[in-house]
Amino acid sequence: MNILFLSLLDFNSFSERNIYCDLLREFIKNGHNVYCVSPTERKNKISTHFEENGKLLKLKIGNIQKTNIIEKGFSTLLIEPQFICAIKKYFSDVKFDLVLYSTPPITFCKAVKFVKKRDNARSYLMLKDIFPQNAVDLGIISKTGLKGIIYKYFRNKEKKLYSVSDKIGCMSQANVDYILKHNPEIPAEKVEICPNCIDVQDFSISDEDRMKMREKYGLPKDKKIFIYGGNLGRPQDVPFIVECLKKCSGIENAYFAIAGSGTDRHFLEEYVENEKPCLVKLFYQIPKEEYDRMIACCDVGLIFLDHRFTIPNFPSRLLSYMQAGLPVLACTDPNTDVGKFIEEGGFGLWCESDNADNFCSLIKRCCRVDIIEMWKKSFEFLKENFSSEKIFKSSKWV
Repeated sequence: MNILFLSLLDFNSFSERNIYCDLLREFIKNGHNVYCVSPTERKNKISTHFEENGKLLKLKIGNIQKTNIIEKGFSTLLIEPQFICAIKKYFSDVKFDLVLYSTPPITFCKAVKFVKKRDNARSYLMLKDIFPQNAVDLGIISKTGLKGIIYKYFRNKEKKLYSVSDKIGCMSQANVDYILKHNPEIPAEKVEICPNCIDVQDFSISDEDRMKMREKYGLPKDKKIFIYGGNLGRPQDVPFIVECLKKCSGIENAYFAIAGSGTDRHFLEEYVENEKPCLVKLFYQIPKEEYDRMIACCDVGLIFLDHRFTIPNFPSRLLSYMQAGLPVLACTDPNTDVGKFIEEGGFGLWCESDNADNFCSLIKRCCRVDIIEMWKKSFEFLKENFSSEKIFKSSKWV
């Protein structure tokens, strides 16, 4: 098959390691031709060009990340016509059998429809984000008033994207249930579970290497280290993370390493600067390979999600922790089933993200008990449930 992948992920090679490239390589390994349109933002000052022998089109678009909301909104609205023009111009001689795409964004509908009509292709949506409801949950937009107009516009876009999709792959059963409940016009047979997945590799390290890595990063050798890596924005409720850290300040055996950036990172920076806690170390985003080794020298991976979420998020950072063989402590809203996965898989603990005392209790529990068995189960559960090879074989792409 000739497959077209439409994405807002800025990547330059199918060999890169992420949940999309790992899956695309499975298509390639099984004899399919994979083409892609991937953006490069204007601020990068790089013109539209090809990578991967003419199969990966790097399309110059406006700035959509780390910019003001007006520029981001305008650039986002232009993405759809830009992608259509690019497909017409650069892939005019390729007949596609399948078009793959993910959310975010929800603005690929016309591009998908164009390829389907031109090539009689099938379409598959990998649903990673339920927008605009997630923005409503966090108070960014509302369903009434002036902001209600914005909500209705994007809700209409969302429904059109579901309609044009022949198949919708959801990250978990909670996502399937949510989509069908809130979009009753979608036939149940159109929706399936297609989890976040990766090319499984064992990134665990020896005790000797763990101590060396801790020394390299200035982390204590005699404490249980809880690592959080990823975005530090509204979805993570960073003020609540700060509250949790304050509650845990008296636990002698606990230490927290936090790596990442985002709009709300400043709450953590202010906490560290003003109160100088001895149990917390902040890092900026670390290169992927180095980050994986850093995770492996820690003891427990952390996941945070804002308690206001009504949509069932399923953070992909979970897989990074599991690949290093780490147990996971998830502090989330009650609507996601990520905590259920962790607890039923026997490789971690879960609590709701509405009470810092509950989080503190789980930290104490992790410090008290031997978590070796959780370490073993973490990697095994990853192999069984989130392998890109297995997901490629089990999903109904066409």
